[in-house]
Amino acid sequence: MLLIISLSSCANEYIKSQSPNLSIPKSHVKMDLIKLSEHVYYVQGSSGVATENEGFISNTAAIITEEGIIVFDALGTPSLASLFIQKIREVSQQPIVKVIVSHYHADHIYGLSVFKELGAEIIAPLGYSDYLDLPIANQRLEERRISLAPWVNETTKILRPDTVIETKTSFALGGIDFEINYLGRAHSDGDLTLLVKQDKVLLSGDLIFEGRIPFTGSANTKHWLELLEQIDNSTLHALLPGHGKVAENPSLAIKETLNYLKTVRSKMQFAVDEMMSFDEAYDSVDWSEFEDIPAFKSAHRINVFGIYLSLEEESMK
Repeated sequence: MLLIISLSSCANEYIKSQSPNLSIPKSHVKMDLIKLSEHVYYVQGSSGVATENEGFISNTAAIITEEGIIVFDALGTPSLASLFIQKIREVSQQPIVKVIVSHYHADHIYGLSVFKELGAEIIAPLGYSDYLDLPIANQRLEERRISLAPWVNETTKILRPDTVIETKTSFALGGIDFEINYLGRAHSDGDLTLLVKQDKVLLSGDLIFEGRIPFTGSANTKHWLELLEQIDNSTLHALLPGHGKVAENPSLAIKETLNYLKTVRSKMQFAVDEMMSFDEAYDSVDWSEFEDIPAFKSAHRINVFGIYLSLEEESMK
């Protein structure tokens, strides 16, 4: 059973005392802390576009052990990260020692400064710099300072990780065993997942989208599909995606993301093979099976265009 944790008023004072150097406007979103397993708690963002709900559209999790707390992903604003820490303090006073970032996209990393201020080690996959060192990173930050003001503002910074993961990595903390799986370029320029072994919970980041259209951007959808087909979910208790509700049936969640990517790739592969223009290709397909899924209007056509371009590139190689 999932347990929702309420917020007490004293938690805000704790955050102020722990993060005195950060100028963080208060978030007003509804954020419920849900207990997923013995050690894993999470919050679930809305299914809207990136600038809706004060930027609270992605999920994040805390794994509470006897020797400290590990956070998976940092949310899309410092204000959201602060609110999440308030929620954690309702169930544990253990220090937050590590923040593992599934990938470097804005809605997962803009809260990192709050955790860094508390002394947490930031861990990210190899490939993060392919995003961070390009103009798009600063362009996106400037755009969010407008579209998500005041929660993203001039004090919001993009932090580099302290530790970079480029292979499967196992570690233990407080009697809990963890396995970081480095995925390479899939949804982003570098992705990873985290398995909490004793709890049999997989934190998938944006490798899986549950209950909404995936965002593909500049993804390597060919490799993404290969990874989805390789996931062994036979022993999982639950899968927490980067967006959407927890998947208590991991096979179904994987199947839905897999089906979306396979369908778009196959339709656009035919179009590329037939040398169709994008507009002609898009209009020739019946997309009705996806129309009722949240974020279809905001993300689907952009996804299809990106995949069309990537398949053109693949065909030239």
